[in-house]
Amino acid sequence: MRSFEHIAKLIRTKRLEHPQRFSQSQLSLALGYKNGQFISNVERGLCNIPLKILPKICDVLNITPQELKEAILQDQEETLLRYLDRDYQQKHKDDLANKKRLKSVDLDLETPAQ
Repeated sequence: MRSFEHIAKLIRTKRLEHPQRFSQSQLSLALGYKNGQFISNVERGLCNIPLKILPKICDVLNITPQELKEAILQDQEETLLRYLDRDYQQKHKDDLANKKRLKSVDLDLETPAQ
């Protein structure tokens, strides 16, 4: 339910617009990570950037602290709205229940008849 959409968009845009056009792996290495999975997860909105990395990512991607702050605050605001919106919470629970139901149907279809 947490939102990382704005930080994801900012990082992806800055990475692709950077004069070096970093790959995800190159950027991850520049930030001290071993492979591109970290940046991939950030750009897909699956996780946030650890606070200790923020100054380094600003330096590497030429992001101003204000740009980064705005993206983080927008994500925080959306996260809070989602947690406080009962309709959103119910829809999220319903979506998860539907996914579980569909997965069980898929598993039933894959099981050979005896």
